[in-house]
Amino acid sequence: MASVKVFGSPASTEVQRVLACLFEKQVEFQLVKLDSFRGPKRLPECLKLQPGGEALTYQDDTDALVESRAICRHVVDKFKNQGNKELMGEGSLERALIEQWLETEAHKFDPPTSELVFYLAIAPNLPNQEAIDHVAVGESKKKLEKVLSVYDQRLADNAFLTGNKFTLADLSHLPNAEHLMKIEELKQLFEKHENVKRWWRSISKRGSWTKVLEISKQPPPMA
Repeated sequence: MASVKVFGSPASTEVQRVLACLFEKQVEFQLVKLDSFRGPKRLPECLKLQPGGEALTYQDDTDALVESRAICRHVVDKFKNQGNKELMGEGSLERALIEQWLETEAHKFDPPTSELVFYLAIAPNLPNQEAIDHVAVGESKKKLEKVLSVYDQRLADNAFLTGNKFTLADLSHLPNAEHLMKIEELKQLFEKHENVKRWWRSISKRGSWTKVLEISKQPPPMA
């Protein structure tokens, strides 16, 4: 049985980020599917590892982690001799560059895209039909536009964010970008930046990501 376990919903962007990394590193794992809203608080095994009941829990032997980017860094380090060995680069300079873009993704790309995904993709399907905050949506679109303009300039001379190799910096963008590309007005925002458009088409075709999407389409756990 796999020593690595991931607790969470395969529809969760946090879980998807970790699964993509595990597939890239060719790590055998067990996915314990949980409902995004109820699962963590209903499974004793998960609560034992993470009393806070977070939506994502990664178990590796006896240790437990809950933040997707930290988990990905751990996976890359622990399984450095297998799978894709270029996810965190070679040498201190490449790693620093990757870390720099991971920070950009976490603090510049993720906040506006997460808000847009919530209000435009998730909120309309919630039982209580949470109202869309149009002001917040508008501000997030402006922020995303600025970020994509920076990305487009960077990608003008590079196939990927840190150069000509696919790394964790690129991988970390996959979950939120996938959701955004399903919303026509946001897809257009992406695709009007030609270099971003080319980059997205490249990274979204990776085998690791197609496997994640296949898992996410499977039926959710029964109540």
